[in-house]
Amino acid sequence: MGRVLVMLTAAAAVVACSVATVMVRRRVRRRRKWRKVVGLLKDLEESFETPLGRLRQMVDAIAVEMQAGLVSEGGSKLKMLLTFVDDLPNGSERGTYYALHLGGSYFRIIRVHLGGQRSSLEVQDIERHSIPTSLLNSTSEVLFDFLASSLQRFIEKEGHESISSQDVKRELAFTFSFPVKQTSLSSGVLIKWTKGFAISEMAGEDIAECLQGAVDRRGLDIHVAALVNDTVGALSYGHYHDPDTIAAVVFGTGSNACYLERTDAIIKCQNPRTTSGSMVVNMEWGNFWSSRLPRTSYDIELDAESLNSNDMGFEKMIGGMYLGDIVRRVILRMSQESDIFGPISSILSTPFVLRTNSVSAMHEDDTPELHEVATILKHLGVPNVPLKVRKLVVKICDVVTRRAARLAAAGISGILKKLGRDGSVGEGRRRSSDKQMMRRTVVAVEGGLYSNYRMFREYMDEALRDILGEDVARQVVIKAMEDGSSIGSALLLASSHSVRTISNI
Repeated sequence: MGRVLVMLTAAAAVVACSVATVMVRRRVRRRRKWRKVVGLLKDLEESFETPLGRLRQMVDAIAVEMQAGLVSEGGSKLKMLLTFVDDLPNGSERGTYYALHLGGSYFRIIRVHLGGQRSSLEVQDIERHSIPTSLLNSTSEVLFDFLASSLQRFIEKEGHESISSQDVKRELAFTFSFPVKQTSLSSGVLIKWTKGFAISEMAGEDIAECLQGAVDRRGLDIHVAALVNDTVGALSYGHYHDPDTIAAVVFGTGSNACYLERTDAIIKCQNPRTTSGSMVVNMEWGNFWSSRLPRTSYDIELDAESLNSNDMGFEKMIGGMYLGDIVRRVILRMSQESDIFGPISSILSTPFVLRTNSVSAMHEDDTPELHEVATILKHLGVPNVPLKVRKLVVKICDVVTRRAARLAAAGISGILKKLGRDGSVGEGRRRSSDKQMMRRTVVAVEGGLYSNYRMFREYMDEALRDILGEDVARQVVIKAMEDGSSIGSALLLASSHSVRTISNI
């Protein structure tokens, strides 16, 4: 009996030791895997780093590229497109105008009434709609017929009110958020599609004529009287409310900027006919490129799998269409090199399945257990991850977003440097008085990435202070707007009518 007891005790000890050994091995393996993930995170932080010195080098590079793009066509990655907008609205405009805004993931239709004073601007109606994904690679006829049918429904809601009872066509501004080489305020040809659109036969087509043709086919009493880039519309709206507004930036599905330039600096345009001595220039800064940009393997993979590979490199680092996919790619690589996220999900392997609004929701999740992070990961096919892994995901969102926001700040600072409003001495300028150097400067900003993503906004504002210094940064006002590009396009149309009216007197 005693011998049996001893044997049982020994067997139990062996089993216990075996179990303990297995548990220790598992714990060691988990620690190794976690150390590997921590190493991947450290590599991510280092490769996405944007120290102040690098940002200032980017500022210089942007200012140089801007100047090169003004000298000759094709002389720069920045297209620096002429807009034929030289008179910005000032509040004296009158009348009722319409705007249709085709963006990267949505379109808007608005009607505004202007009473001759800034305080009398009235947005009488506005509609916002998502763009069906089927339109992104359809045909020009399908796309513009869809827009014309939406315009028709919008106008039918008016009944017999306002100008519909007069023998006057409705005047419409077409806000178009894609690169266009303009030939006048009301005409321009498509250079290329961005933001996921791929309608090949439209390159070189006059965009305003395409919309006008679709409108005419439906018998609508509408004249497409202006073709306006969304950034130019935003600048117009900002200047309408604050004459110190000299630039505008859109941070939405994609990203772009425009600013007010002296006509004598636009060397590639011989004798530009303006009465104000200045013209708005559409930078198309999404295509900016420099060896100073912190490009990583994640950026290279995203670019290779995009519809416009080897193009729009800057936009792919800061645009709302792309930030979510960069985060997804980081999580996927960590899943492939460690099992901390569990089995690799087919959903997680799908490009662009993670949207930037979900990144924002995870990044700004302030619940103790990070419930929002857990919910979004579950939708990606990654359920039941522990809290420390959820915290890791928040950190990934932070690293990717911080880089984007700081690069965006460098872009804005590059514009200010070109205009001599960054506190330094611009090329070809002598040092002026402190009062001149420090004058108030307003930059209009629009787009869901800036307005809806608090951490992006805070990181960008912080970086602007770092780059410019506190004294200069206090004189730079970043003014957020909603629907500014749409309303501003209608204002530009009204302003152009006012100028024509005065010139005919």
